[in-house]
Amino acid sequence: MDKALSQKHVEAVTALGDDALILGQRLGEWCGHAPTLELDLSLANLGLDLIGQAQFFLGYAGELGGQGHDADALAYRRDVYSFRNCLLVEQPNGDFGQTIARQFLFSTWQKLLFEEMVSLSDPRLTAIAEKAVKEIGYHARFAADWVVRLGDGTAESRQRMIAGLAWCWRFVDELFDPADADLVAARLVVNPAILREVWNEKVQSVLDDAGLDRPAAGRGITGGRRGRHSEHLGHLLSEMQFLQRAYPGASW
Repeated sequence: MDKALSQKHVEAVTALGDDALILGQRLGEWCGHAPTLELDLSLANLGLDLIGQAQFFLGYAGELGGQGHDADALAYRRDVYSFRNCLLVEQPNGDFGQTIARQFLFSTWQKLLFEEMVSLSDPRLTAIAEKAVKEIGYHARFAADWVVRLGDGTAESRQRMIAGLAWCWRFVDELFDPADADLVAARLVVNPAILREVWNEKVQSVLDDAGLDRPAAGRGITGGRRGRHSEHLGHLLSEMQFLQRAYPGASW
């Protein structure tokens, strides 16, 4: 693999890890604050699944990069502009409806992506995808069930679900940004653009069950994959990276 393609490969694997890491951190913020104890545990478990995925992806990205970085170094010692997560996962939790909207949109996409990843030519990525796809299947079902329960519930829960979807919808387009053509040709990554039609169908089916309208299409906001993030990521990282920044090299 030539140097340019190798670097693109590293960035693609890093983006997968960053998606999981940042969303896992967001879900962890619900610990002790969820509407019920059951939901507190459920959201924490989803977050732990994602942190586990991040550990595998970022560990592999560190190996591919060949600069002595491990998963911890990539998680805790990079500046905000070096992160390659999509903008959707860094959005604030808001209320429970907004959190569920974010999880529903992302997990529906991630499940489709990982199902395609199991046929890549990179055995490390296929192994991670095979291990994680069952977890993600639960994430997608959990979020879809709550979209229906909130959307078809009380007047207040319905309005909160509508507002949550409206907030998150502007960040959906970035999920389907075309992947690098050389990486796709080498079967090192999945081209997310091919997932859009199936994702639309699955999302619409759940919205129909919930009695909700699809949010109005507007100007999509992108940039996370290129290191251009919202202010929310900087605030999240200031908390997540505090220990390593205050005490570099600290370990338990």
